[in-house]
Amino acid sequence: MITQKIFNDTETAFKLKSDDDLNRALFLFGMINRPSLVKIGTSLTNLALKFRLPVEGLIKITIFNQFSGGESMEDCLPTIKKMYTKRLHSILDYSVEGKEQEEQFDAAMEKKISIIEFAAKNKELPFAVFKPTGIGRFAIWEKVTSKVTLTPEEEEEWQRVQQRVENICEAAFQNDVNILADGEETWMQGAADDLMEKMIRKYNQQKAIVFNTLQCYRWDRLQYLQDLHQKGRAEGFKIGAKIVRGAYMEKENERAKKMGYESPICENKEATDVSFNGVMAYCLSNIEDISSFIGTHNEMSNYLALQIMEDKKIEIDDERVWFSQLYGMSDHISFNLARKGYNAAKLVPFGPVREVVPYLIRRAQENTSVKGQTGRELSLLQEERKRRKGEPTKATREKRKNGVKQSVN
Repeated sequence: MITQKIFNDTETAFKLKSDDDLNRALFLFGMINRPSLVKIGTSLTNLALKFRLPVEGLIKITIFNQFSGGESMEDCLPTIKKMYTKRLHSILDYSVEGKEQEEQFDAAMEKKISIIEFAAKNKELPFAVFKPTGIGRFAIWEKVTSKVTLTPEEEEEWQRVQQRVENICEAAFQNDVNILADGEETWMQGAADDLMEKMIRKYNQQKAIVFNTLQCYRWDRLQYLQDLHQKGRAEGFKIGAKIVRGAYMEKENERAKKMGYESPICENKEATDVSFNGVMAYCLSNIEDISSFIGTHNEMSNYLALQIMEDKKIEIDDERVWFSQLYGMSDHISFNLARKGYNAAKLVPFGPVREVVPYLIRRAQENTSVKGQTGRELSLLQEERKRRKGEPTKATREKRKNGVKQSVN
C-alpha cells in the first residue's frame, strides 16, 4: 500500500531553491492567494503592456522568473540541466498566444519543429508540446467543429492547418520525441480531436508518439477514451493520453448558459475529480494499449496513480507513464516523484517577456480558482523556511508526537 506521504518532503521539493528563490516564491504565492489582488494586478499589467510602459524588468524578476524558464531555448538550458540533476525532466513550451495571421502560424509551426529537434539532442527533454489554435485561427477550428460548410478559401485554410499539424507530428516521429497536443475549448476541440485521431492512427502504430489531451472537467471524456480505445484495438494503433482537469471551466459554463445548451462541464469539483480519476484509472488499467501523461497538481490523484501502478504491478519507471506539473508550481510533487524513480517532468514555458505574460497571467488566475492549491503551496514554502532556520516543522512535530505515542504503547 502507498501509505508514505512523500509529497510532504520539503527538503527534496525545494533543494534547488536558494533562500532568495524561496522568499520570492513565498511573496508571489502570498499575492496569488488573494484573488482580489490577482484581479487588480492582472488589469494593471495588461494596461501597462497595452500602453507599452517600461514594466518588463519588474515582470521579469517576479512572475516571469517564477513560472518561466527564460526567453529562448538556450536561456532555459541551465534550469533544465539543473532540474535533471534531481532526475526531473523538462518539456519546453513556447507560450506565445493569440496570433491571427498565416505567416504567424507558419512561424509557430517552425518554432515547434525546432523545439522537437532541440529536444532530440537533449535527453532531459522527452516531450514537446503544441497548441492546435496556435497554428490556425480560432474561427476555422470552431467552424470545422460545428461542421458548417466552409467556403473554398476556408477549405484551403483548413488544409494548411492540417498540414501544419502533420508536419509537427512527422517531425516528432522522425526524431522519436513524444508530442503533446494541448486541449481547447469544446467549440474547437471536436476538430482537434478528429485531427489528432488521424495523427494517432498514422504515427502510433508501434508505440505512443502523439498524445491528445483529455480535459476531464468534461463529463464525456471517459466515453470518448473508451471509444478511441476500441478503434485502436480494432485497427492496431496505440493511444497517447494527456490527462488534465481542464482550463476553461468558467468560459464553458458561461457560453452554455448564454447559448442555451447543456454544459459540457462536470457540475462541481467532486464530479470533476471522479471524472479525472476514472479516466486515469482506465488508462493505467490498459497500459498495453494506452500511454499516460498525468498532468495534475492534485496530490490525491497523484497518490491514486501510484497506488494503481503498485496494484497493477507497473514498474515505477515504465516509459508509458509520466507525471507532470507546471514549472514554478507543485515542486513538492514533481521533485519527490523524480527522487522516488517515477518519470516526472516540468512543463517549462518560455518566450519574450511581453508575449508570454498573457499565458502566465492565465496560470495565476487558474491557480486562484483551485480551492486550497495556493494555500498548500504557501504552507509548504513556509515549512521549508522553518526547516532551514532550524525551527520545528510540521513533519518534525508529527514525528515527535508519533514517537511519544510509540513509547507510551
